[in-house]
Amino acid sequence: MLILLAFIIVFHITSAALLFISTIDNAWWVGDNFSTDVWRMCDRNTSICVAITDQFREYQSIQAVQATMILSTIFCCVAFLVFILQLFRLKQGERFVLTSIIQLLSCLCVMIAASVYTDRHEELHQSMEYGIEVSEGQYGYSFVLAWIAFAFTLISGAMYLVLRKRK
Repeated sequence: MLILLAFIIVFHITSAALLFISTIDNAWWVGDNFSTDVWRMCDRNTSICVAITDQFREYQSIQAVQATMILSTIFCCVAFLVFILQLFRLKQGERFVLTSIIQLLSCLCVMIAASVYTDRHEELHQSMEYGIEVSEGQYGYSFVLAWIAFAFTLISGAMYLVLRKRK
């Protein structure tokens, strides 16, 4: 039982780490001389970063991605805290339903963020406010990590739903 508990905790912490990295790091859309995420665009040639503000044409879409990624990270961290609390408070044989619900909310939020970015990426990267041409790029590793975090949070949410407290 101790090995299973350690695996679940490591899996949950890995999910949270993936969410933090994909939310913070500047690699959602990358090219030869630039990288951009949901917060800023950096030109690698001049080492200048420009914050994405309401001056950008698709700023509402970026704000939706920002908000849902932050929410998913918060939900994942709260789910971990609730799991630790339930670990000591639940009676033997009960399920970690509250932890599962919160983790599945995290899963839903990261799915919404990555889906919105996927759907709107063409419009997002055709804005003239970037200063350089960013439409010729590809998805970066932060975007891929967001989808991997989606899978991890979905799996851990299902694990918590099935998991019963044992001695």
